Amino acid sequence: MITNNTAIQAETLTKRFGDFTAVDAISFEVKKGEIFGFLGANGAGKTTAMRMLCGLSIPTSGKATVAGFDVYKQTEHIKRSIGYMSQKFSLYEDLTVKENIRFYAGIYGKSDAFIKEKTAFLLKELHLEAEANKLVRSLPLGWKQKLAFSVAIFHEPEIVFLDEPTGGVDPVTRREFWNMIYKAAESGITIFVTTHYMDEAEYCNRVSIMVDGRIDALDTPAQLKRTFEVRSMDEVFLKLARKAKRAAD
Repeated sequence: MITNNTAIQAETLTKRFGDFTAVDAISFEVKKGEIFGFLGANGAGKTTAMRMLCGLSIPTSGKATVAGFDVYKQTEHIKRSIGYMSQKFSLYEDLTVKENIRFYAGIYGKSDAFIKEKTAFLLKELHLEAEANKLVRSLPLGWKQKLAFSVAIFHEPEIVFLDEPTGGVDPVTRREFWNMIYKAAESGITIFVTTHYMDEAEYCNRVSIMVDGRIDALDTPAQLKRTFEVRSMDEVFLKLARKAKRAAD
């Protein structure tokens, strides 16, 4: 049942490619303002599921709404209501920091006054004022990732999808990145995040774990550890991943 507190709702959501079922009748709900971890080994189906939720791929069957919009009929509304950050750096390296911000804000139709005011705030918040007119390619990876996240939520979306956002960065930068995620969630943005770092799963309000296209577990990190009688999310993940029959991507 969809309520006013629901950001994402999926009911038996399925995606098939010929005879192959990539996502197999998954059902779950994400609450507004929640940090929801969406985990699974390579090949489990999480990227395919995320593409459907982002309005980039039409499901084969099942139902889903994102920010109240139907994934079959209202994909353009979904795209305008969400932010997205890919596992690979998603900004334009041959544009400056400020040009990247303006470009992405313009895509979402924000006014010049909004862009100017929020750009100044963002550059100060990220301590990038001195780098505003430098090409993005000149920034260290950690700064690039934090900038990419900030750009993904610049237009103040209801939900932001983060696909392995901290891949390749050092532990200190990862922690700083998660502080940004907490702050975004506190402002009311729903966070839907995939990660291969099981310590990051501990930072989520709830976690789902996909195996062979299905959701095999979904609960808070603390409850999952109690259910599987282990001490860490790493051990939870390993117990479930061992059941997988699919080959990794």
